[in-house]
Amino acid sequence: MNSIRPPSDDLKAKPIALVGMMGVGKTSIGKRLAQKLDLPFVDADQEIVDAAGLSIPEIFEKFGEPHFRDGERRVIARLLDGSRKIIATGGGAFINSETRQLMLDRAIVIWLDADINTLVERTARKNDRPLLAQGDPREILTRLAAERNPIYAEAHIHVKSLSNPHEATLDKILKALK
Repeated sequence: MNSIRPPSDDLKAKPIALVGMMGVGKTSIGKRLAQKLDLPFVDADQEIVDAAGLSIPEIFEKFGEPHFRDGERRVIARLLDGSRKIIATGGGAFINSETRQLMLDRAIVIWLDADINTLVERTARKNDRPLLAQGDPREILTRLAAERNPIYAEAHIHVKSLSNPHEATLDKILKALK
């Protein structure tokens, strides 16, 4: 299921940025996609952690979400240097209008989309998600999806990630990129 496709020349030249809710599989699918396309893989969240010398929960706790989002925007702008690579972004990165415009202008943006049950199951595997520490994860994910999905829909390509193995989602992405 694709939304607006970028011009075919862009598919060969621009970085590919994966966006979507936390737990959708941006990092694990991104690593597999990079391997299939023989491209470097970069995790924007890991780049933020490396730059700050703090974990994401620590950044949220010490400085708050606005500070984190500002650093996230700067890191993503640096990663969108024109070189071809796969970039996994944090769940809220594309929500920031400035970051979103940078990504839409400089990358092929793919929205990985999953249902709430899948997101709840996947996010329960880790305890490093500060937004989910603020209450019931299902309620938080449902609210965030309602707020964010219309914004994620601005991505160039939309791919549904089901609860099946990531290979199935990877195949959908590869077909959309052809």
